[in-house]
Amino acid sequence: MKKILTITLVAAVCGAALAKLPTPVLDDAAKAKAAEAAAKTAWQAKVDAYQLCKAQDKVVASLKGGNKVAAKDVKPVATTVKPPAAAASGTPVAAAAPTIPPCSDPGPFAYAPPEQKPLETSGAHSPASNATSPPSNKATSADMAPAQKK
Repeated sequence: MKKILTITLVAAVCGAALAKLPTPVLDDAAKAKAAEAAAKTAWQAKVDAYQLCKAQDKVVASLKGGNKVAAKDVKPVATTVKPPAAAASGTPVAAAAPTIPPCSDPGPFAYAPPEQKPLETSGAHSPASNATSPPSNKATSADMAPAQKK
């Protein structure tokens, strides 16, 4: 019983300690690699959307145009649609057909990493500004001690 209690207590303490650790700091190379991976993932999502759009266009074209037999076999599904408020007053309302944008090709993957500033221009090691006053206003030792006569 004591072993189980001890193991549970140690696991809870370790879990709490790990939860409080800060996120690891990435160096510049790791940040650049992560940014490129994110750009590649976003581009791949655009390619997938483009391929899906082209496949949908192909299906619609086959149903509307060349494949008349398949289009005749498709029966519309009866749905109940709640009439709009204007239709309840007796005036017919024309439903606006949704406009579908054409498929846009994302093109080949191209990643341009952001320009990195050299350390000299980043301001990290810039020199101090010019002095406008002496470093201290204390009197020098020559001013403090009167000149001694020989």
